[in-house]
Amino acid sequence: MSFGHKHILGIEQLSREDIFYILDTAESFKEINTREIKKVPTLRGKTIINLFFEASTRTRTSFEIAGKRLSADTINISASSSSVVKGETLEDTARNIEAMHPDIIVMRHGASGAPHYLAERLDCSVVNAGDGAHEHPSQALLDLFTMREKKGRLEGLEVAIVGDITHSRVARSNLYALTRVGARVRLSGPGTMLPPGIDRLGATVCDSLEAAVEGADVVMMLRIQLERQSRGGPLLPSLREYSRFYGLTPEKLKLARPDALVMHPGPMNRGVEIASSVADGPQNVILDQVENGVAVRMALLYLVAGGEAPANE
Repeated sequence: MSFGHKHILGIEQLSREDIFYILDTAESFKEINTREIKKVPTLRGKTIINLFFEASTRTRTSFEIAGKRLSADTINISASSSSVVKGETLEDTARNIEAMHPDIIVMRHGASGAPHYLAERLDCSVVNAGDGAHEHPSQALLDLFTMREKKGRLEGLEVAIVGDITHSRVARSNLYALTRVGARVRLSGPGTMLPPGIDRLGATVCDSLEAAVEGADVVMMLRIQLERQSRGGPLLPSLREYSRFYGLTPEKLKLARPDALVMHPGPMNRGVEIASSVADGPQNVILDQVENGVAVRMALLYLVAGGEAPANE
């Protein structure tokens, strides 16, 4: 099977077959990360630029390690070190970078649609590492990879996603991906953090955390994104009240299936959306998500660079 996508801009553009092809390719790459010499020559001679206009330790480092383990030359550019701070437009920045002939640009930006804007104008591949409140495709794919690895399947899973749905690109990408592979998604959060019409995307909207979590196979907690709530005033009376109604505690987790997975895309606000005893408890797979992120991002870079089959080297 040929992958057939030059860019990874969102889950919305990927078919069910595309998603499983990426997950299968990532599975073949995961073993490389446990070798003594963690490097294969797959992308030798390729240049990858990580262009991050928003701060991100986890995602940027994960993409950087993924590129280096495939032997690509990887370069990191942040907004604070780019000419954007001197007034240069996004398109001019990108065109100057493209003149240096990179093969792939991995981009994070605070504006929804920014990677799509570049992909329409540049010749190289563009991978979306998170755009505004729109999508975060590599996070959703690593979440699905982790669920399949732990549960042995994706179809039929009951997945509860709880928190700030409105501002969460992770929630949106997971909703697209999970419904496409046959899982069922329940969403819950304060009314001010649930976008109107979200149920039309195939999710069940629950009026409480308890209703979302009851009988779930997976409970995914989202970070409260206070930095995205400046317009129109705060959406919460207080973090204390949020924690009381939407924080995941050991008592609330007991409503889920006994073998339910606890996930979080990070960074966590301990004591707000998740209690430390749950975040560090036996059901959490949060560090597995981080580990699997490298393999999934290796697969994405490999496939957009033209790879056509899982590579065991």
